[in-house]
Amino acid sequence: MGLFDRIKKAFTGKDSSEDKDLEKKSTVESEKESDQKVESTEQTDVEQNTEETPVEPEEPAAVETPEESESTEEKAVTEPTPEPETKPIEKPEEPATSEPEEPEEPEQPEKLAEVETPKTVVPEEPKESEDSEETVESETPKEDTESAEPEQPVDVSDTEEPNEDAVEPTDTETEAEPKDDIKEYDEGLKKSRNSFSARFNRFLANFRSVDEDFFDDLEELLIESDVGYETAMRISDELREEVKLENAKKRSDVSNVIVQKLVDMYGEEGKEEDNSLKFSADKTPTVFLFVGVNGAGKTTTVGKLAHRYQQQGKKVLLAAADTFRAGAIEQLQEWGKRDGVPVQASKAHTDPASVVYDAVQRAISEDFDILLVDTAGRLQNKEGLMRELEKIKRVITRELPDAPQEVLLVLDGSTGQNALSQAKQFNETTQVSGIVLTKLDGSSQGGIVLAIRNELHIPVKLVGLGEQMDDLRDFDPEKFIYGLFKELIVGASNK
Repeated sequence: MGLFDRIKKAFTGKDSSEDKDLEKKSTVESEKESDQKVESTEQTDVEQNTEETPVEPEEPAAVETPEESESTEEKAVTEPTPEPETKPIEKPEEPATSEPEEPEEPEQPEKLAEVETPKTVVPEEPKESEDSEETVESETPKEDTESAEPEQPVDVSDTEEPNEDAVEPTDTETEAEPKDDIKEYDEGLKKSRNSFSARFNRFLANFRSVDEDFFDDLEELLIESDVGYETAMRISDELREEVKLENAKKRSDVSNVIVQKLVDMYGEEGKEEDNSLKFSADKTPTVFLFVGVNGAGKTTTVGKLAHRYQQQGKKVLLAAADTFRAGAIEQLQEWGKRDGVPVQASKAHTDPASVVYDAVQRAISEDFDILLVDTAGRLQNKEGLMRELEKIKRVITRELPDAPQEVLLVLDGSTGQNALSQAKQFNETTQVSGIVLTKLDGSSQGGIVLAIRNELHIPVKLVGLGEQMDDLRDFDPEKFIYGLFKELIVGASNK
């Protein structure tokens, strides 16, 4: 089962295979109905032919209805088995003997009805079954209401008596958290979703047929949606065969195939990807090093993450290694006050590596659980600044051989393709272990996540979905894809 089917089943309760089965069943039923119609028309034609041939010679005999009907009945009784064809030949006598007063004539349609038992009995049986179903349906709502009433007190008993099963309240708590996350992803990716949906709907509005112009327009759509040039070309090439295989000719079919291919490709590229943050395996402090360009949101990310871990009861220390930007130290100290977390800082324009060294020594001596290091914004093409970053990493590793556990590249999600180029160049000079995408709530370039995974294979660890303290979320690929393509996935499941 691909990522598209998993997301579709998790959030809509439907599966594309189920949709295909329903389509097959509907086609089979329609074929059966058409076959029945063909059979009925053939039988009516046979009846008309049999009626037309005997009517001409037997028109004078139709006046003498009583005697001939008795003779025909005797023939039918004496020869029932060897001549089954004589019974349908006697059908023209029915319209000729249309006198309702005689009791002998209505017996003939009864015999004919016996011959055509599969036709006359079939409509009579469903009537009885429908009556029985109506009675069953009238009885079942009572059972549903009776069964629905005890379900509510069961939930109340679970909440009122948590001591009976300690597992049940934890399950309810874990189920409540994903709902909050889904809501956050839904609201945080609203602009990106609306932007992509608007482009996609315009693309489908111009759809006429699957040809080269169609794939050119598709490539342009994907590039404008910030999924990346390489990703757009790959999806376009693979869809050339997929559209043919799926026999997609309608707009709804084309939409379903494209979205499913986007999601499944994203899932295939991330099979071996670990989106979780790594922590120290022993009792030594865990160190997260944050890098990126100016204005990406590094300091804000450090402050929000410190708030999270402090709320979890962990001992957190912040290191103000951005000694170059004016006001950077004061900004981090303000976050420390809000979070109730200490900050290791020094004077402006001091060596940032010395600040990090002091922070590591303090984290070890005072048994801190987590050390978050905020560094100065630097351009990925400035060799001197990148060497300074490597020096900071060496200082950390010298004191803590397993650290830093994470080197997180903070990217502004609103910059689109520029963020992708930053990630490429940073990854060439620094061993980036994960990416933090910020400001997605105010951006329409959420598709950059697809390009980062498909082209760079760097896992996204955290995403910023709002301005509140709790809006920094662990990255969940399925929830992100659902939030990005919600209308298209739900629309595909309803078609």
